[in-house]
Amino acid sequence: MAKSSPLSEKLDEIRSRIAAAAAKAGRDAKDITLIAVTKTAAPEQLREIVQLGVSDLGESRVQVIAQRIPQMTEFLARQRTHGDAAAVPAKVRWHMIGHLQRNKVKPLLPLVDYIHSIDSLRLAEEIEQYAGKLGKRMPVLLEINASEESSKSGVAVGASVHLAEQIDSMANVALVGLMTMAPLTEDKEKCRFVFARTHEIFEEMKWHKIGGTHFRHLSMGMSNDYETAIAEGATMVRIGTSLFGGKVEHEAEDGE
Repeated sequence: MAKSSPLSEKLDEIRSRIAAAAAKAGRDAKDITLIAVTKTAAPEQLREIVQLGVSDLGESRVQVIAQRIPQMTEFLARQRTHGDAAAVPAKVRWHMIGHLQRNKVKPLLPLVDYIHSIDSLRLAEEIEQYAGKLGKRMPVLLEINASEESSKSGVAVGASVHLAEQIDSMANVALVGLMTMAPLTEDKEKCRFVFARTHEIFEEMKWHKIGGTHFRHLSMGMSNDYETAIAEGATMVRIGTSLFGGKVEHEAEDGE
């Protein structure tokens, strides 16, 4: 694979910007996971991004995850058997980042490694039920509507600690962090406020010992605001359009 492909150049630039933002914040770039959001990616771009060393992929629609995971699994198996096994990650982790309906929980759970968009007790209870049947402890993040926009999914700030405590009591759900989305705006201070507010809630939950040692992730920052998110403590950034192109969308249902 040519190292100078357009996708590899974009990835190099994003990794450099992540490293610079981390250094500016006095943080280690290794503590920040780049999740490549596959919404606008073509199948060949997905194969290439994995060969470039990205092992975390995010998708916002259950039906697309159900199509893409078997394709990726087959590609990785082929590479390990007939290709260059060293050129692909040992494991690819899939992140559900979009709004999740309760009736989609059952088909989704066997497929993904993380769910970023828990926004109600009823959804968490549905995951608890089906994860128990699978003998799986499902890592989840609680989505916080820190911007208080009516168009966004996520739990209200004032209800977030109580809901986190309820989720933390479940046997088959592991609360590993918080997720949020900033408004789609060029105003970096509006974004910074949302990220800082979410980080404050995260620290409050840690103080209450919610989630224990598993509770360590802040999933925040997308293509237009990930450097600001890193400055405010993001451990996961969800980047799609800056990598793969396509229209910038910012709806809670779509994740990227």
